[in-house]
Amino acid sequence: MSRKNKVKPVLENVRIEAVAAEGNALAHVDGKVLFVPAMVPGDVVDVQLTRSRKGYMEGYVTRLVSPSPDRIEPVCGHFGDCGGCKWQCLPYSLQLKAKQQQVEDQLRRIGHLQLPEISPIIGSDRQYYYRNKLEFTFSNHRWILKGEDPNSLSPEEFVGLGFHISGFFDKVLDLKHCHLQGAPSNEIRNFIRSYALRKGLSFFNLREQTGFLRNLVLRTASTGEVMLTVVFGPDAAAERETVLEVLGDIYKEFPQITSLNYVINNKKNDTIGDLEIENYAGRDCIYEQMEGLRFKIGPKSFYQTNSEQAYRLYSVVRDFARRDFADKIPVIYDLYTGTGTIALFLSSMAGKVVGIEYVPEAIEDAWENARLNGIDNSSFYAGDMKDVLNDEFIKNNGHPDLVVLDPPRAGIHPDVAEVLLRTAPKHMIYVSCNPASQARDLAVFASKYDITAIQPVDMFPQTHHVENVVALSLRDE
Repeated sequence: MSRKNKVKPVLENVRIEAVAAEGNALAHVDGKVLFVPAMVPGDVVDVQLTRSRKGYMEGYVTRLVSPSPDRIEPVCGHFGDCGGCKWQCLPYSLQLKAKQQQVEDQLRRIGHLQLPEISPIIGSDRQYYYRNKLEFTFSNHRWILKGEDPNSLSPEEFVGLGFHISGFFDKVLDLKHCHLQGAPSNEIRNFIRSYALRKGLSFFNLREQTGFLRNLVLRTASTGEVMLTVVFGPDAAAERETVLEVLGDIYKEFPQITSLNYVINNKKNDTIGDLEIENYAGRDCIYEQMEGLRFKIGPKSFYQTNSEQAYRLYSVVRDFARRDFADKIPVIYDLYTGTGTIALFLSSMAGKVVGIEYVPEAIEDAWENARLNGIDNSSFYAGDMKDVLNDEFIKNNGHPDLVVLDPPRAGIHPDVAEVLLRTAPKHMIYVSCNPASQARDLAVFASKYDITAIQPVDMFPQTHHVENVVALSLRDE
């Protein structure tokens, strides 16, 4: 047997010491760090090694020898099979402690930054049923659970509608009840699954890229409005009558749906941002409300997926801005503005607000949101940030006194950082869902800026994800 294929050992009676980054747990064995997924400090476990390097090891737990006194019973019956909500066995107070530590560790270890005291993390009042958007996948060959005999399953029992299994692009966990999104999310999903089986509609085959039903996207708003977007597979292209019949039956069953949309996706991937979405019934949007402001949300729009915590997050941004500016801020730039939520939330503090976003439909919504709320001091531009934000753009739109950054997980492009350093706004506020990429970007800004405040916010209970807000001030030369 080659060295590469050598069977790795099982480590017995390993005591978990701490929660590490990316949802892993940490222990030490024979002087090496060992990482395993989703365990609780104090657990004693047996671990099958999968990787062993000079300074660290990785593995997965094969047996829980003795549970930690801090371990709690998971709420969800899918825990352990579903790839989400991996921290359900960890008390919420310890989840918050781990996220706070994650922010500090990554800012120090990756960014090597000089940090002020980090404010205590803002927890979520809801630890379950807090998401306003979920995406589900149909599969004609679902994930087979432990103890199930695939040979004894009927064709109907092979299908699934739920989430992808982590690490398997073609396997989907069939969900009975998800604790992430409130009613009528579970009711709609379960009805459509049963309806499809009753009508003999084919579920998507992720390997062969065939099938009638492909995805569901469910959005709910704090206003009570519900948007459902049904994604049909390539087999539906020639069956428009069946498509309309399915949509009609769903709409009849759930009068709570205020926006019912559909799209036929013939592509090899599940993204629908580049596809034309048809409105079948109701409006083509739903509305979210925040502190007297209304926000239009379309099928492709980005909006923070935890509405209640989004308000707390944006309030932090506003508080940081108020602290740095005693009077009205002449010009604010909101980069990666989405549907203009932060820009419009800050508009009353500004002489002018300028938003930039990659998705054209989101910018259309941002203009509409400004009109809805009677806000006339904002303007929005669509395009790739590194192409739009340049010296000419700043000349035409005014030099920013405050820049708010809320980029995707990957962080900002080096060209964007270069423009900002050259422009040198007095203050910046960096909102991030990934403290690692945030730390990398902050290290670039450190040549001219000091970090003056840090506020973590928990947007995603039961997961390792954390949002972080950092305020920066231009140093006096």
